[in-house]
Amino acid sequence: MISISELKTLLATPQKIVITTHHKPDGDAMGSSLGLYAFLIQKGHHVSVITPTDYPDFLHWMPNNSDVIIYTEAEEKSVELVNQADLIFCCDFNTLSRINELGEHIRQAPGLKLMIDHHLEPEDFDDYRHWNINACAAAQLVYDFIVNELNEGELINKDVASCLYTGIMTDSGSFRFPSATSAVYRIAADLIDLGAEHWRIHQLVYDNASENRLRFLGHCLTNKLEILRDFNVAIITVSAEELKNYDIATGDTEGIVNYALSINGIKLAAFIIERTDKVKLSLRSTGDFPANEICKKYFAGGGHRNAAGGASDKNLADTIAEFKSILPEYKTQLLQ
Repeated sequence: MISISELKTLLATPQKIVITTHHKPDGDAMGSSLGLYAFLIQKGHHVSVITPTDYPDFLHWMPNNSDVIIYTEAEEKSVELVNQADLIFCCDFNTLSRINELGEHIRQAPGLKLMIDHHLEPEDFDDYRHWNINACAAAQLVYDFIVNELNEGELINKDVASCLYTGIMTDSGSFRFPSATSAVYRIAADLIDLGAEHWRIHQLVYDNASENRLRFLGHCLTNKLEILRDFNVAIITVSAEELKNYDIATGDTEGIVNYALSINGIKLAAFIIERTDKVKLSLRSTGDFPANEICKKYFAGGGHRNAAGGASDKNLADTIAEFKSILPEYKTQLLQ
């Protein structure tokens, strides 16, 4: 591991830098990445943001979004930039499997790898780590990295502030999750003072749905929602055919699991969706129930205690059956 003083020395002169984030980036992934990008370009660095895959249209308004390179659409260019990079910042993920094929290219790249993340159990691929599982978002850690590690808070301009506010807002559930501490509110207030238009950002992210998405949401809640009252569990399941029928785009399924969790008395909600390669699971829970434990133990995934994800190589029906078969093991906790 390199020290912060060594990193400061490196960042004092122009470097070739790549910033990347996890598969199917969300608001925190793009907010932390583009916020860091907007900070570093002010210092004269040559910076590229490379995402492993595409990401939701409702995040395309973000400052410098037009500069983002999508690996699946520009593999050769992405690999060239990774191999030429002096520094590679990894935002909002801590294991290289989270960035698909791009992960092995980064593992083999000669540049220093720098992790900024808040997830459990990091893989040891990094040369510098700014990591805290108690942070509500990677964007919070980027703010802390700029302000408290590098002591360059004066470089948080409107673009940086808008991106970091987006990451914090989305990963804290609009500041309603327990991770949204008073310290997080103070950071948000500072970002607003520095130019983040909080009302506009909320509108662009949350009030920007397509007609297809709303109709699909109605279908999920009316026809696909199953309540298991014996376990205080709610499940929404979606097939690949249903995704096709509603012409679902990247990001259209985001947040649907939270509607199941919002039902009175529900302690664990699952959104189980059939994708082209695997069946994906998104779990949300309340209180101390360990959604991440289920994902890690049974579905090759993980995450936070109350928000986790995983995947299954089984078909949709068998994955649903497996998930239900697990519930008796947790019945006591679910009924508390």
